[in-house]
Amino acid sequence: MKTTALIKQYLLICLIGYVAFGCINNVPEVEELPSADVAFTYEVIDNTYQLDYYVGATIEFTSISSMEGECVWDFGDGSDPVIGKVVTHKYTDAGTYSVKLTISDLKFNKQPILVKDIVPIMNVDPIQGGLCEVLTTPVSISVELPNPENLTEEYLWIFPQGTTDESGNPISTSTAKDPGKVKFSHVGSQAVRLQAKLAGRQLEEGKVNVQVGYNQEMPTLYYAVKGGNIMALKLVSNKPAGMNIYPFDMGVSSGKHPLNVLFKDSSLYVLDCGQQFTYVDDADGVLGDGRITVMSKDGSKVETMLSNSGAAFNDPFYGYIEGSNLYFSDRLTGFTKIPLSDRNKVYSVSEFPFFVKGNLLGYYGKGMGFASLNAGFTKINGTWYWCKINSGTGIYRFTEADILKTENNGIAPVPEAGIVLSGVNPRSILWDKNNKVIYFTLIDTGKEGLYRCTLEQLNAMGAVSEAALAPYRLKTKNGKTVTPITETGKGEGSTGEFIGISQLTLDEATGCVYFGLRSAYPDEVKSGLMRYNPATGFIEHVIEGVEVYGVAVNNNKSKLF
Repeated sequence: MKTTALIKQYLLICLIGYVAFGCINNVPEVEELPSADVAFTYEVIDNTYQLDYYVGATIEFTSISSMEGECVWDFGDGSDPVIGKVVTHKYTDAGTYSVKLTISDLKFNKQPILVKDIVPIMNVDPIQGGLCEVLTTPVSISVELPNPENLTEEYLWIFPQGTTDESGNPISTSTAKDPGKVKFSHVGSQAVRLQAKLAGRQLEEGKVNVQVGYNQEMPTLYYAVKGGNIMALKLVSNKPAGMNIYPFDMGVSSGKHPLNVLFKDSSLYVLDCGQQFTYVDDADGVLGDGRITVMSKDGSKVETMLSNSGAAFNDPFYGYIEGSNLYFSDRLTGFTKIPLSDRNKVYSVSEFPFFVKGNLLGYYGKGMGFASLNAGFTKINGTWYWCKINSGTGIYRFTEADILKTENNGIAPVPEAGIVLSGVNPRSILWDKNNKVIYFTLIDTGKEGLYRCTLEQLNAMGAVSEAALAPYRLKTKNGKTVTPITETGKGEGSTGEFIGISQLTLDEATGCVYFGLRSAYPDEVKSGLMRYNPATGFIEHVIEGVEVYGVAVNNNKSKLF
């Protein structure tokens, strides 16, 4: 009996413990939520910079709450709370802060506020005639320094090499707020930097590019830099000794993989095939992210011509402009056309049917399988030259009369123009109609490089050996060929799709051919922006070390763009 009583007592204690403690865990916590009854606004009330929330600016916070009661403000920066319906506060550090207003210790609301650090705002003042010409045009640069607390200011201007004052005296630095007018001795984007202090505190450095033109009208080369911007370079062949020709930074992003750029009239067309430029398993057809953008020649206007959000294989790769149309190839199937005037279009096969694809030619099933695999194409004397580096390699030629109305059923005749460079892998092709020569690049091991021959010589090339190609292979002054990266793990891409030698473009005035090289043997020939110069007969560096995608020349001569 005694044992039974003890058991009952133990069970009773457990029950009481469960009721007293176990049930507490089942009581839900009440989450503290913002209230619509609490609201506030804020604005800068200093005499200057009304629209900007800078470090040190006086910011006025006003409760517009429907609820009455004592207003307590927490500004989110660790400062003491402040009481009042209308209060002011200054932040001492840049950052994003959460401002909380609580009324009568009952209800609250929060808002974020972004406080910016003070940075010198630099501007190139209007230039007489609108153009800064090398060695000649005086330029003044003004600065605004947000200083709501009227702190002491210090300035250190840093000018690029070759800068002079208006009288021609060399100037490298200045500690004046207004350094006066200056001139520049080199062409291109000349970066002027400013290091400023407020009450001894070093601010973020300011910078402005002055676009300095040449003193004669020359063509302009545009090129897209990997991970950078579209750049422009004056093609000057007779510059004075001591003058450097630097590129212009156009301030427009190159994009992800702009393999091809084209120039027409006053616009640059950038064909960016997006992130996926090699094979990707896109079973759902949703990995496309390529686009064609149109940039004005001075970079002041950028528009979207065409974008793709469907299949990755439909992204734009290479292009060609004829008349009022741009022809562009996808990765695998063929190429289509779009009017140069189109803007903000979204790619679909129904709106942009193929102009030509593999199975709309008599070659299909007779050597040609899939189509271009991101290689170039052009039109010469009414005949299309289509480079293929997969499933039937070489340059496939055809006229528009050869394009079939329906898909090839196997009985269509092979185009009369035929195939040249059969069995090798041509990546780019360029026709110099003025000098009646053609350039092409190959990516085959042992045959890699840039070639030059007459159109008649190319048209006579069927299946070619390395020995047969050797007379047309171009070299540097020290006898080296330009060999692009084609080894897995050493460059962008995969077998057959490496970005090794970019498209080719022509300076019509000199006959020079420009291209980008990702070198397989940098100890022999460094990567960079290259050109073949027919005046010297050699391939030369233009800029060493830069990784280049597409290139294009504006052959309309100008001093700037």
